[in-house]
Amino acid sequence: MAASQTPSLLRSKFFWVGVLYFAQGFPAGVFYEIFPVHFRSEGSSLTDIGFLSLLGLAWTLKFLWAPAITHYRRHRRWMFVMDALMALQMAFFASAAGVGDWVWIAVGMFTIFSATNDIAIDGYTIEMLNKDEMGIANGLRIGFYRVGLLSTGVLLMMQGQLGWSGVYAGAALLLVAAGFACLQAPKEKDYAPPDGMTLKEEIRAILANPFAFSAVILFLLGTLWMANRTTGWSTTYEDFWLIAAGSAGALIVLDMLAKSLKAKDGSAAVDLTQGPMFGAMLDMMKRPGMLLVLFFILTFKLADTSMGFMIKPFWVDAGFTPAQIGLVSVNIGIGLSVVGGLTGGWITDRIGIFHALWSLGLTQAVSNLGYAWVASVLPVGANAVPDGGEQIIMYAASGIESFTQGLGTAAFLAFLMAIVNKRRSATEYALLSAIFILSRSVAGWAGGFGAEAMGYADYFLLTFFLAFPAYLLLPWVKRMLAYAESQSDWDQT
Repeated sequence: MAASQTPSLLRSKFFWVGVLYFAQGFPAGVFYEIFPVHFRSEGSSLTDIGFLSLLGLAWTLKFLWAPAITHYRRHRRWMFVMDALMALQMAFFASAAGVGDWVWIAVGMFTIFSATNDIAIDGYTIEMLNKDEMGIANGLRIGFYRVGLLSTGVLLMMQGQLGWSGVYAGAALLLVAAGFACLQAPKEKDYAPPDGMTLKEEIRAILANPFAFSAVILFLLGTLWMANRTTGWSTTYEDFWLIAAGSAGALIVLDMLAKSLKAKDGSAAVDLTQGPMFGAMLDMMKRPGMLLVLFFILTFKLADTSMGFMIKPFWVDAGFTPAQIGLVSVNIGIGLSVVGGLTGGWITDRIGIFHALWSLGLTQAVSNLGYAWVASVLPVGANAVPDGGEQIIMYAASGIESFTQGLGTAAFLAFLMAIVNKRRSATEYALLSAIFILSRSVAGWAGGFGAEAMGYADYFLLTFFLAFPAYLLLPWVKRMLAYAESQSDWDQT
């Protein structure tokens, strides 16, 4: 069909954003919603079900194989193949009797396929969008990802009529449909992958370059740390991270010495940014002010993520029932976060990413004060029973927090998309999103200690002030946005 004959809906970038992020959200829903319920109903222990969190590590570590997608490209084919593989797994689950030891291998493969699908979708979307479309596109992304995630709940509701075989068969059909839909998306641009250096040459050059070696070591240490947050494998080695950090610091000192020597002998440096594995990471680290921008990414949503893991326990301790929590904090909250995402995206496209970051980010932080005030007036404890007025103010705090979370998230995701090189979008976005996941993991872990030591009201008030360190880094954020726009070879249209 000629482009002029293609229906206008199918020519819309925003239509395809919706399709792609439904396709990204649905497998996550299978993992987080369907698997735990099925396995528990088949008699799996809570310890075994908890092991699922380890298998979900693929979504955190996906940047390790993102360079392969950047190199081989053809994002739509990656999407189709990954959806097809996940559909085959769902068909296998539908035909299998019960839950055996094989299930953990199958689930592990499923998460790898899903994470690979995410890399391709994110890379394709960044390449497709113009800078002034990223705001509303991320609002749609938030909404349709949630729809994909929640659609697994519909399958669960039908389990009584379909049985588990029917649930997995339905999931397989949806994944097949998603794969074919992704294959019909507009053709991606033909960017030539970086050339001139093989993986073997890259590794040799890294070993000979103290800066590159130290950067790669720090990168791998960060990867190990994130893995440790899930598995706890290094808890018996109390000095492990101190020794590792000291070693990495020593390598950076060596780099400084090496630069001094190179300045004297005039030797030419190998361009490691063309390397197939670590080239994207090293190229990003060479950009002006990138280290401070990475700190901004770590801290921008710190106020939000620090409080997020403590909200549900606060509801419970304030005497709210699971039904009330599910209706207001989960279902209505998700709906309001979607509306907030769409609104935030619309605002971002009109006032620009930089202005949206600080203004919507401030709104996001101010909403924490609502929960801090509610926590200061509501009784908590085993005998707490909220009256009508107390329920209303809790619902109001929840609604405002969910809506403003969507506002800030839309601007933040647009920023991440805007500062990546489209020629390496899959790899660079996977790296930046992993940094954000790292901050969310740390904040959630620390939040338990904070709320336990300070009480809900004081801790929620503290989270408001955690938003402001990121604001000190806004000058470098502005420069990075300007730098990204000035790079004509990035194709930042």
